[in-house]
Amino acid sequence: MSAEATILLAVAVPLVAAVLIVLTGSRPNLREGVTLAAAAILFGLVASLFPTVLAGGRPAVVLGEMLPGLNIAFEVEPLGMLFAAVASFLWLVTSIYSIGYMRGHHEKNQTRFYAYFAIALSSTMGVAFAGNMLTLFAFYEVLTLCTFPLVTHHGTEEAKRAGRVYLGILLGTSIGLQLFAIVWTWTIAGTLDFTDGGILAGKAAGPTVGILLALYVFGIGKAAIMPLHRWLPAAMVAPTPVSALLHAVAVVKVGVFTVLKVIVYIFGVEFLAQAASSRWLLYVAGFTIVAASVVALRSDNLKRRLAYSTVSQLSYVIMAAAILTPLSAMGAALHIAAHAFGKITLFFCAGSILVASHKTLVSELDGIGRRMPWTMAAFAIAALSMIGIPPTVGFVSKWYILRAAMEAEQMFAVAVIVLSTLLNAAYFLPIVYAAFFRAETAEPVAAGGPARGAEAGDGGTPRHRGHRREGHGEAPLCVVLALTVSAAGIVFLFFFPDLPFALARQLAGGAG
Repeated sequence: MSAEATILLAVAVPLVAAVLIVLTGSRPNLREGVTLAAAAILFGLVASLFPTVLAGGRPAVVLGEMLPGLNIAFEVEPLGMLFAAVASFLWLVTSIYSIGYMRGHHEKNQTRFYAYFAIALSSTMGVAFAGNMLTLFAFYEVLTLCTFPLVTHHGTEEAKRAGRVYLGILLGTSIGLQLFAIVWTWTIAGTLDFTDGGILAGKAAGPTVGILLALYVFGIGKAAIMPLHRWLPAAMVAPTPVSALLHAVAVVKVGVFTVLKVIVYIFGVEFLAQAASSRWLLYVAGFTIVAASVVALRSDNLKRRLAYSTVSQLSYVIMAAAILTPLSAMGAALHIAAHAFGKITLFFCAGSILVASHKTLVSELDGIGRRMPWTMAAFAIAALSMIGIPPTVGFVSKWYILRAAMEAEQMFAVAVIVLSTLLNAAYFLPIVYAAFFRAETAEPVAAGGPARGAEAGDGGTPRHRGHRREGHGEAPLCVVLALTVSAAGIVFLFFFPDLPFALARQLAGGAG
């Protein structure tokens, strides 16, 4: 099969799966079998593109022409290849997790959940393989719309409010700012194609560069740069597999991926480094990293703490890109993969705790590691990766970002990395310590009464009351299996980073 056909199938397979999921909705085992089969096929398709890209190939396909020189087109380059590989693999892992979580938590509307999840992965593949900014924007918008029903899955007033915030910020920024930036770029450059070295050199200068960069960065609301981050904590009202989708597989990764694509392939790293009007981005990203870490430190709700940790960690990618060197672009790409594995594991663990014990607060987790050792061991590994401690892949990506900052003599970035690493340790390590080294306190729940945290944006809505797992032990097998695989991936990528390294080096070469 040709690479061009593989690209089209990678976008189409999840869409076909969504249709089949709806058709098999009355037969849960078959429906979930379709989900797993589609995820496995998608990963196989994406993996088959690796040899071509690693050899320097850039397989491409044009779907149609909107205007002369303005196509809906796909092209696989190193950053898109890395992102697609991470997203497709984690869809498979998340699908396994979802089966255990959705059944164990007695969720309603499960067919709708799996169908929209599949559509979201199709949109993500479209973003990853987009050959120009127009194609990327189209799939970016589809991703926003198809994840809205997932955010509002429970149908409560809290979920509906969260959905309004979600749509309001993401559509408002993309249509009001990002689309304007795209049209302006087309007017200036006469093209929107992603090109090594960028398309704006010699065609934009002075304040225009800084304004255009601001329109892109703040227009890409999925990157959650402050103050346009509120949609992300609000969306934590969704079921935990959706939180995993938002934080690791698709939505926020699409945001930072898009920012990195714009910097490398629209502006060009060298061109942007020479533009004084672009230097503000480093400081905005640094502020977001530290401020979000402080909020996370003060949050007792576990999913809220993880949400603000995501806001902080995403800006590592933005700050790395803003250092504007080939090495920093490499570090940014590696951190997309590192954060994906780390954060999806943390949310898997939060969902496992919720399903097994209905605990949602950090202050409730004393001693829980003694009866949920697999879950909390995975949590500890992911926490170490977020902090940046070996042997985890988070250490590798942070090391490259720190190296880039020091080589570029960006002492502000160095200070931010050091301070935020200490803050990461301050809000993750106490959880691990309490889970394994403190005695668990018994908290019986009155019959028919609400579990603690049920109204804390964790999916513990009144429809789940009475379904608390009263016994001791781990969550369902599918949940534990998925979080174990993702945690193993964190360590595996530390010892065997050759594949992401090879793609990141190609990106750095293009950025230079």
